[in-house]
Amino acid sequence: MINRLLVANRGEIARRVFATCRALGVETVAVHSDADADAPFVAEADHAVRLPGNTPAETYLRIEQILDAARRTGADAVHPGYGFLAENAEFAAAVTDAGLTWVGPPAKAIAAMGDKMEAKALLAEAGVPMLPTWTDPDQITDFPVLVKASAGGGGRGMRVVRDAADLAEAVASARREAAAAFGDGTVFIERYVERGRHVEVQIFGDTHGTMVALGERDCSIQRRHQKIVEEAPAVVGPQVRQRLHEAAVAAGRAVDYVGAGTVEFLLAPTAEFYFLEMNTRLQVEHPVTEAVTGLDLVRLQLLVAEGEPLPVAATPPVDGHAIEVRLCAEDPAQGFRPATGTLHRFAVPGVTGAFAPTKGLRLDSGVTDGSTVGVHYDSMLAKLVAWAPTRAEAVRALAGALARAQFHGVATNRDLLVRVLRSAEFAAAEADTGFLDRHPEVFAPLLPADRSPLAALAAALASAAARRAAAGVLAGLPSGWRNVPAFPQVTRYAGPDGGEIEVRYRLDRAGALAQWHTDPGVTSADGPSTEAGPAAEAGLAGQPPTVALVEARPDRVVLEVDGVRRAFRVHRVGSAVFVDGPDGATSLIELPRFPLPTAELAAGSLLAPLPGAVSRVHVAVGQRVAAGDLLLTLEAMKLEHPVLAPTDGVVAELPVPAGGQVDTGAVLAVVNPEEDPR
Repeated sequence: MINRLLVANRGEIARRVFATCRALGVETVAVHSDADADAPFVAEADHAVRLPGNTPAETYLRIEQILDAARRTGADAVHPGYGFLAENAEFAAAVTDAGLTWVGPPAKAIAAMGDKMEAKALLAEAGVPMLPTWTDPDQITDFPVLVKASAGGGGRGMRVVRDAADLAEAVASARREAAAAFGDGTVFIERYVERGRHVEVQIFGDTHGTMVALGERDCSIQRRHQKIVEEAPAVVGPQVRQRLHEAAVAAGRAVDYVGAGTVEFLLAPTAEFYFLEMNTRLQVEHPVTEAVTGLDLVRLQLLVAEGEPLPVAATPPVDGHAIEVRLCAEDPAQGFRPATGTLHRFAVPGVTGAFAPTKGLRLDSGVTDGSTVGVHYDSMLAKLVAWAPTRAEAVRALAGALARAQFHGVATNRDLLVRVLRSAEFAAAEADTGFLDRHPEVFAPLLPADRSPLAALAAALASAAARRAAAGVLAGLPSGWRNVPAFPQVTRYAGPDGGEIEVRYRLDRAGALAQWHTDPGVTSADGPSTEAGPAAEAGLAGQPPTVALVEARPDRVVLEVDGVRRAFRVHRVGSAVFVDGPDGATSLIELPRFPLPTAELAAGSLLAPLPGAVSRVHVAVGQRVAAGDLLLTLEAMKLEHPVLAPTDGVVAELPVPAGGQVDTGAVLAVVNPEEDPR
C-alpha cells in the first residue's frame, strides 16, 4: 500500500494528484523551486521540500535531489506527473532502485517509447500502421514534411516544412529547441498529412496481463503543434473507433505496458490512420476521458502501482460528451507570445468541481488569485472542462463559461478559445490540425473595436465613483459633475494593444450622463469635448449610440445603450483597470494627467516582448539587413522566439550578447532604416 506519495512535478498536475490522494487517505509530498515557493500546490501538500533554484534544470529535472526529498520526508512512492521527468527511463529506474513505488510504466517501456524512431520500428512489427519516416534530410524529395523531436513531446522541436530550401534551418532550430526542452536534440522527419486529425487512445495496463482501451480523444485543434482543445469521445465511425482501439492495445502489449498511457494517431481524410507516438504517462487531457467514463485515472494509476488488478477489463461505455480547453498565459497583442505577471483575479463562473471526475464544469488550475506567472515554466495556467449529455451542449456551456470568466493581470488565449468553440467548422466536428491556419478570424479579440469606447467609459465612470466614495464630505455630489459644463471630466488610458484612448464625459446636476466622447489614438487631453466625432465609433449599426447612465459603482457600471442595458464589471489594481462586459473583456492602464518625461528610445529599437535569454545572435553591428531577416533568438518558457528586422537597414546596436538575460521592454537591437533614394 502507498502511504506517502511524492509528486515530482508542479502546478495543476501536482494539485490533481494530491486531490485523489486526499480522497484515498494517502499523504502527499511536494517538491518546489524557489519560484514556486508560494504556489498553490505547495500549500496543499502535507509536506514540501525546496529544490534550490528556479529553472527546470536546477530543480525539477534533478533526479538525486528529488530522491533525497523522498528520503527526507519518508515518502514510499513517486508520481512523475507529466512533463519534466515523467518519460525519463533513468528516473523510473532510479525510483525503483531506491526501493520506492514508481507510479508509472516500467523503465523498459519508457525507454522503448522514448526514442520515437525505435518505437516506430518496434510497433510496425506489431502491425501498427506507420507514416514514411527519415532521419537523413538529404533523402527527402517530396514535401510537405514534419520535423519532430525524437525525445519528449508537447510540440517542442516540431516544424512543418513545405519547401526544400527551408529544411536545413527547420532541422537546426528543432534540434536546439528539443535539446533545451528534453536534453536530447535528436530529430527525425516524417510525411505531413494535410487535413489530418489528431486522435489518441487512452490505454491502461496492469501487472496481471490486462490491457484495455478506455476510449479515444480528438486533439486536432493545435497551435505551434501544441493541443489547445481536446474532446472525448472523438467523432468517428464505429469501425474506425474499433480499429483505433485495437491498434492502441497492440502497441501497449508490444512493450508489456503497465499503467496509464496514450497512443497517438494521425487520422487521414480517407479514414486511414497512422501511429504518431506513445506517451508513457498521464496526459494533460485525461479529464475528458474521466468525464465520459466516470473513472478516476489517477486512482487507477495508484491501484496498478500497488499491484492491484484494474477494476475494468474492457472499454467502458461512454456517457455524454466532454470538451477541454487549455488556458495559457499568452499575449494576443504580441502574436500569442508567452505572458508573465500577477494574476489579480482568476474566476470562472459555474464551476461544479475540480481535479476529479465531475459532471458539468470542471476547473483544474495551477494558479489562484495573486499567483505570479514567471518565465521559467510552461505557459499553461489551467484546464477548463465541460461535460454535457451532447456535444453541442458541451460546446455551448464551455464557450459561455470562458466568455464570462475574469482573468485579470496576465494576458491569456481565452478569446481565441471562445472563437474556436463558437466557429461553424468546430461545431460541425470538421476541424483538423490545420484549422487555425485556415481561420485567422478566430485570433481577433471578442470585444469588437466599436464597443471598446463603452468599456473605456465604464472604466472612467467606475474610477470616478471610487474617488467620490472616498471623498468624505463631498461624497454626496454626483460623481463627475462639474459646475462649469464647458469642461468635462477627462481620463486617458493605454489600451491592450499599446494604443491610447481618451474618455471625456460630463454629468448633470442629477448625476445623469449629459455628454460623452472618446478619442482613440490621442496624445493629449486639451480642449473641450463635443458629442460628435469619434463617439460615433461606439455606435450600434453605424449610428451614434444613445447612452444613459443607470448605475456607477467602483466595481460595477450599468449603461443603457440605445434602450438596452449593459452591465460592466470593473476591477482596478493600481493604475490597471480590467473591464468585463457583455461583449468581451479588456484591460486598460489609466495614464497620469501630467506624465513625467521619459528617456526617448533610439529610432529602430527592437524591444523584448517578454523576459527571457538571448540564445543566439545572428548578425553583427554594421551588417546590412532586409526586412524580415532573423536578427537574434530569444528563449523563454521553453520556446524560441525569433526577433526579425522590421525594415531594410543597418544594424546599429546589439546591446545584449548571446546568453544575456533580459526583462520585458529591454532593447535587443537597433536597426537604422535605409533612406529612401528618392
